[in-house]
Amino acid sequence: MTPHPVSRRDLLRGVAAAGIVLGAPSVAWAQAGAGTATAKTRLILLGTGGGPRPSKLRWSTAQVIVANGVPYVIDCGNGVAIRLTEAGVPLASLRHVFVTHHHSDHNADYGNLLLLAWAAGLRTRVDTWGPPPIAKMTRLFFELNAYDIETRIADEGRVPLVPLVYAHEMSQGGLVMKDENVTVTAALVDHPPVVPAFAYRFDTAGRSIVISGDTNRSDNLIKLAQGADILVHEALWVPGVDRLVARVANAATLKKHIIDSHTSVEDCGKVAAAAGVKTLVLSHIVPKDDLSITDQMWIDAARAHFKGEIVVARDLMEI
Repeated sequence: MTPHPVSRRDLLRGVAAAGIVLGAPSVAWAQAGAGTATAKTRLILLGTGGGPRPSKLRWSTAQVIVANGVPYVIDCGNGVAIRLTEAGVPLASLRHVFVTHHHSDHNADYGNLLLLAWAAGLRTRVDTWGPPPIAKMTRLFFELNAYDIETRIADEGRVPLVPLVYAHEMSQGGLVMKDENVTVTAALVDHPPVVPAFAYRFDTAGRSIVISGDTNRSDNLIKLAQGADILVHEALWVPGVDRLVARVANAATLKKHIIDSHTSVEDCGKVAAAAGVKTLVLSHIVPKDDLSITDQMWIDAARAHFKGEIVVARDLMEI
């Protein structure tokens, strides 16, 4: 996996005339019995809803794993910077960002997170990881915000942002990165029509955590998650799809897409059992704001196939 640093020179070559530069409170939710979060490795579910439409009940998908005080952000749904602040994770401590795939409920605030972390005092390197065209997206985002970036460098004495950010493009699974805190591996998952789409596994000294990304039932994910302490798996309540798509013109087409590209809660249980994980966390909830579907209903549906611990994710829950 080859790093693609976003170059100030490359940007200025094409847009010289524009002057472009590249450059709190505690966690609100805690789940009893959801595994012990060690001092060295924490998992915080920042946003737990599926789909880009804003909801009062669940914000779009984002997670952060904090290992030895270093945050590793996975997916950047709308509001991720706010959620990190609410979770007590300093934005200026940002070092790594991982994007599972390029749907807006997973990447809408990717660029905003980088920009706002810099505005909050970031002065050190950030590596970002994801499928193509993440390098182009990074470059164009900084181009879009060049005026603000240039102004803050001049007025506030900030370090240039573009030399800090390295966007790494991935097309295959395997080892993503390894540092003193964590080993990160990825697997291709099946989320048509978006290709490629990834799941990530984070192995630290204290625990192993897998984030499914968006996928239908995936053998690659089962292999990636073998023996993990925690599997955070997207979850679909199939009987609720008709109500979800009723508001759109092409309801039949959208229904087929949702069912074909996501995993029913029952299959989440089957995947967790096949992988032999200890705890299954149901997240990226679809439908995300249907109050007729209770947490116990989600648990019971997965419980038919998985006998380990099951948690229904909530925004800002720490596990």
